[in-house]
Amino acid sequence: QVQLVESGGGLVQAGGSLRLSCAASGRTFSNYATGWFRQAPGKEREFVATITWSGGNTYSADSVKGRFTISRDNAKNTVYLQMNSLKPEDTAVYYCAVRLSPFYAGRRPSLYEYDYWGQGTQVTVSS
Repeated sequence: QVQLVESGGGLVQAGGSLRLSCAASGRTFSNYATGWFRQAPGKEREFVATITWSGGNTYSADSVKGRFTISRDNAKNTVYLQMNSLKPEDTAVYYCAVRLSPFYAGRRPSLYEYDYWGQGTQVTVSS
């Protein structure tokens, strides 16, 4: 089993920045990639970005390209999400998730392809 702990969420005004962290422990040797998803109240959970552990390949949703950057520190088993130019519509609970199966950049990853999830961290962007 893999345990995930997110941190770094908070309240920020529009145009500001936050960096989220996701620390993984447990059977991390089986992990293929780590991703970020978000869910606003009353809405479906949506994909944000993902990164592979072997090659560091990334894939991000169109809505965050140019603003959000995903990265990883293999030695610490930690993935980061740097969020810049935040907008009120970015307000959501952000979840870190790990998948054991490969992902391919040609298509948007689904939440059903991720096997382990953290409890989430709240990001609130005020206008």
